[in-house]
Amino acid sequence: MSYSYRLILLLALLLTGLPLYAQSVTEEAKSVRAMVSGIVSYTRWPALSGPPRLCIFSSSRFSSVLEDTSAGALPYLPVIIRTEQEIIVSQCDGFYFGKESPTYQVELKNKYPSKALLLIAEQNPECVIGSAFCLIIKDEDVRFSVNMDSLSRSGVRVSPDVLMLARNNKHG
Repeated sequence: MSYSYRLILLLALLLTGLPLYAQSVTEEAKSVRAMVSGIVSYTRWPALSGPPRLCIFSSSRFSSVLEDTSAGALPYLPVIIRTEQEIIVSQCDGFYFGKESPTYQVELKNKYPSKALLLIAEQNPECVIGSAFCLIIKDEDVRFSVNMDSLSRSGVRVSPDVLMLARNNKHG
């Protein structure tokens, strides 16, 4: 078998697998991606020109869909974080937490007291400390709540419409 024939065969196999990948993205994952994109879209950083760098912890169940640019344009530049060192060098404008505890979320924000940071958590249902935005994921229904104290200390400005949406969905 020639090299070019094997290459064509490999490409054909990869291309036939693409529809399977597209179908494997759950409605829940699509909703999380839309929710995070919406929150970022309605957030403003005081000294930022261009899209913000959203650092996504690899512990997130949705890291692959949050970084996937093939599914359409994102309002942020996704950066996957795997180590403490990557946090330091990545120059993040926001963090999307997976399994990191609310206490860890507070500690991370305290490392950057003068930087405006948007913090979004996947697993912080109480939303009392830590992230400003906390996703509530239940049976493919994705909502969010807002920790106003964390948001006011974050240094970012969020459209009041987003805050009203969170208030209206809190008891849904």
